[in-house]
Amino acid sequence: MVLEVALIDVMPGHEDDFAAAYAQARPVLAGTEGCRSVRMTRGVESPSRFVLLVEWDSVEAHEVNFRQSERFQQWRALIGPHFANPPLVEHFIDVTA
Repeated sequence: MVLEVALIDVMPGHEDDFAAAYAQARPVLAGTEGCRSVRMTRGVESPSRFVLLVEWDSVEAHEVNFRQSERFQQWRALIGPHFANPPLVEHFIDVTA
């Protein structure tokens, strides 16, 4: 399992519109093969900053099943107009103790 972490800065004044667009777009992402869970959080100190957390079966599930599909185009068309700049996206794996 890998965790996709996307730091999303939204244009000031677009926060509520972005949240509404995310509500529409979430099923597009969540329905992708290899997607285990989707969670969006909003900054307390920085309310125009959102963090998207997506658990994937693998990096390939994200990159191939989603990013290279029509689903990504639908997702981006809904939420992209609210971005202040392109999101910073990285993948993480658990550290065993």
